Amino acid sequence: MKNDYIDLLEPTPVLHTKKCKIIAYIVRLFLQFTSLTTALIVWYIYDYFIAGATLLILFVVMGIIRAKMRNSVIPPTQREYHYNDDGIAKWFTAKELCNDNFKASNELQLHNEEQIDLEKR
Repeated sequence: MKNDYIDLLEPTPVLHTKKCKIIAYIVRLFLQFTSLTTALIVWYIYDYFIAGATLLILFVVMGIIRAKMRNSVIPPTQREYHYNDDGIAKWFTAKELCNDNFKASNELQLHNEEQIDLEKR
C-alpha cells in the first residue's frame, strides 16, 4: 500500500503578543459558538421550530465562513490537513490581523533552519 504524505511547509503560527492571542481567542469563540448561542436566543425570543431552522441554517453559514477563512490564509499545499477552529483562528489572526508578528516569527524560524543546515554540513 502506497502512503502519500503531504509535506508540512509551515507550522501553525505561534502568537507572541497578548493582543494577538486575545483576537485569536475571540475568533475561535466566534467560529465555535455563534450557531448555538444564536439558536438559543431565537428559541428564547420566538419558538423552538424557528430556533431549529436557525440552527441548521447557521451551521451551513458558519461552515462557509470557516472554509473561506481557512482557504484564505493556509498555504495551498497544506489545505489537505485537518485544522480545528483554534488552528484556523491562529492562522487567520497571524496572517490577516497581526502581520508584523507573523513575519518576525517566520524570519526567526528560517534563521533557525539555516543554522541547523549549517551545523549538518
